[in-house]
Amino acid sequence: MSISAVLFLLLFLFAFSNETKPEKVLKELYPSSKIEAVDRILTEEELKKAEKIAGMKINTRFVTFYIVKKKDRVLAYGYVDIHRVRTKPEAVLYVISPNGKIELIEILAFYEPIEYLPPKEWLGLFRGRSINNLRFKKDIPNITGATLSARAVAKHAKKALALWKVLFGGKE
Repeated sequence: MSISAVLFLLLFLFAFSNETKPEKVLKELYPSSKIEAVDRILTEEELKKAEKIAGMKINTRFVTFYIVKKKDRVLAYGYVDIHRVRTKPEAVLYVISPNGKIELIEILAFYEPIEYLPPKEWLGLFRGRSINNLRFKKDIPNITGATLSARAVAKHAKKALALWKVLFGGKE
């Protein structure tokens, strides 16, 4: 990771500290659950496999997943992706079911103009989708006036699902 990428990430994480936390969203969705943050450093093989599944370059080998459990049963996985939309960052929480489908997408932090923020109704179109039916403008419609935001959410949903598949592959 380049120095500028590290600085961008640190700056964003500082700004993100005042925004919605992924643990808070997951606790609201699964109130009587335990949430465990699991940090992983992908091997080269895992990284290449995830990139192939997602159909995109993944710029980091360090990932954090939030595993939501009730007793010993996995209820969901959460993954926060931080990426640039136009010129400013956004943080998106992707909640994935144990069978590899999107349960929820929540924008945690968005610094572009508010009119480019994808509406919750549009984000709801991802629910129940797997990596095989996430094609932007085919399976998921575009948002007029917010094309770059919509494209970023859809693109990184595939990344989240690809990382989930490589790291957890449906194992509870």
